Amino acid sequence: MTSRDLFDLKGTKILFSGATGVLGTSMALYLAQQGAELLLLGRTPEKVNALRDQITAEGGKAWGFYADVTDEESLAKVKPLIEAQHGSIAVLINAAGGNMPGAVIRQEQTFLDLNTDALRQVMDLNYLGTVFPVKAFLPLLLKNGGGTILNISSMAASRPMTRVVGYASAKAAIDNLTKWLAVELASKHGPSFRVNALAPGFFLTDQNRTLLTQEDGSLTQRGTQIISHTPMNRFGEPDDLLGALHWLCSDASKFVTGTTVAVDGGFSAYSGV
Repeated sequence: MTSRDLFDLKGTKILFSGATGVLGTSMALYLAQQGAELLLLGRTPEKVNALRDQITAEGGKAWGFYADVTDEESLAKVKPLIEAQHGSIAVLINAAGGNMPGAVIRQEQTFLDLNTDALRQVMDLNYLGTVFPVKAFLPLLLKNGGGTILNISSMAASRPMTRVVGYASAKAAIDNLTKWLAVELASKHGPSFRVNALAPGFFLTDQNRTLLTQEDGSLTQRGTQIISHTPMNRFGEPDDLLGALHWLCSDASKFVTGTTVAVDGGFSAYSGV
């Protein structure tokens, strides 16, 4: 087998939740350019359809499906639609996630000010928003005889950041879930099942831009702290994720499971001294 065969994604059916964000869009467009067939899943039809249309306009193959990843009933309704149209899937990417202000401890606050309702919502979105799709769509992977699950973690999982208590806790749970599922699926369904996670470092997105940069584009104090602890001395660009993404979705990583791959410019390797 040649290296070209190992990385071949042509015709690979990939079910992708949370693909309409900044990083998700970049990943979906890239996978489509590599010949993968994208089954886009999101709760906002307008966003899903816009990405689908962009992919097809560029010559790729994509379909849109609508469901809330935190709602099992919603996923149960869309699963037979996907199965009827596509039969099985080879890859499931769980990229739905995010944070909200109430689950953040601001500088002038203490832990006693934590909004537990917001914390629960962040946990639901990031953790259950990964668990529920795996539960709903595992039968479509089983029909294929095996497959790949790729979760999206964060540097906040292994290096808890100040303030973002809800998000950091939820992503730490994703790292643990990734390892647990890797063992569970390989031991009960065979070695053709792989479960890994991709952990981006600090990338400017719509959610964190105001936290890391000023209106004039200069860094905030928090942004400065992050860059000073990133040996490559910059924030990540969406394209920086694509090589690791391709590897983890392809047969090039067929003996890799239960692993969280950091794409962080060296942030996790740096002690600060």
